[in-house]
Amino acid sequence: MADHYETLGVARDASQEDIKKAYRKLARRLHPDVNPEPQAAEDFKAVTHAYDVLSDPEQRRRYDMGGDDSPFGGGAGFGGFGDIFETFFGGGAGGGAGRGGRPRSRRERGQDALVRVTLELGDVVFGTHRDIEVDTAVLCETCHGSCCQPGTSPQTCDICGGTGHVQRQVRSLLGNMVTMQPCGACQGYGTVIPHPCPTCSGQGRVRSRRTVSLDIPAGVETGLRLQLPGSGEVGPAGGPNGDLYVEVTVAPHPVFSRDGDDLLATLEVSMTDAILGTTTSIDALDGEVEVEVRAGIQSGEILTVKERGITGLRTSRRGDLRVGVQVVTPTKVDHKTRQLLEELARRTKAPEPRLAEFHQGLFSKLRDRFRG
Repeated sequence: MADHYETLGVARDASQEDIKKAYRKLARRLHPDVNPEPQAAEDFKAVTHAYDVLSDPEQRRRYDMGGDDSPFGGGAGFGGFGDIFETFFGGGAGGGAGRGGRPRSRRERGQDALVRVTLELGDVVFGTHRDIEVDTAVLCETCHGSCCQPGTSPQTCDICGGTGHVQRQVRSLLGNMVTMQPCGACQGYGTVIPHPCPTCSGQGRVRSRRTVSLDIPAGVETGLRLQLPGSGEVGPAGGPNGDLYVEVTVAPHPVFSRDGDDLLATLEVSMTDAILGTTTSIDALDGEVEVEVRAGIQSGEILTVKERGITGLRTSRRGDLRVGVQVVTPTKVDHKTRQLLEELARRTKAPEPRLAEFHQGLFSKLRDRFRG
């Protein structure tokens, strides 16, 4: 039997918070809604069982001492004698019935649910509100989780007398022994439902589509998951709800890209505006912004507009809008324009073209990131 600490990947002296974090990390990767592989489902069950034991201080204490389903046997080195004793003399429940001979409860925690939502880059600047449609299990409105037809109730199992388990006599090397096994008539619940609810077929829950309202904070990024505790599936027999996870995808924008909380863009400037300077308005994600292009600006220079980027996820401060300048040279000129340019060249005494040291400037990085 696998060690629960190894299953969760934590040390034996791990804190309850460390155990909870490890479980959440593994559950997000192995949950059947996320990972369809058959082995993932088995691993998810093992991880959940390990967490159930280690998250309960009393069960963890017994497990560390070698009791219950510990791989280290029955305490002080007796090689599992305690487990054998409980199995043959009624201490262990085995399978469906609860520990110590207690019947298992029909009420169980519901599974977590995962939905994905796609946002525009503009939604990320200040955050947004979404109403999300979720197809999940909800409480049966006919029986309200009792699993019974209205006017009826569960009845004590007449096979096990409500204990959820039965005794079986088996032969072994030690002679005739008595074992405890889950009751096959009630599956370990201790009660049977002679008249199941016709709406939910005795499950206490039904599949339904419901709307969940969600305030998405500013600054979210692709891949981020938002957790809504108690908004997942309702459990069998009206058990507590699981959690709902909302995974965010931010769609690419045709003009702006993102660098942390900063917004990046490219501003094409004509040769004459680059020489003489100009002021222009650009349409940012939250309104127009005036940008001053100084005279003599060069391709690759960066114009920064403070606090016109994205509001941080964990802070109220906004990033900056950084605009990389690209000077556009005309490819065709008429005769008169050519004469003027030649006169300009004579007056400015422009240097001859020459080789310079190659380097990737900031503007090139911005442009490469935008294209990526």
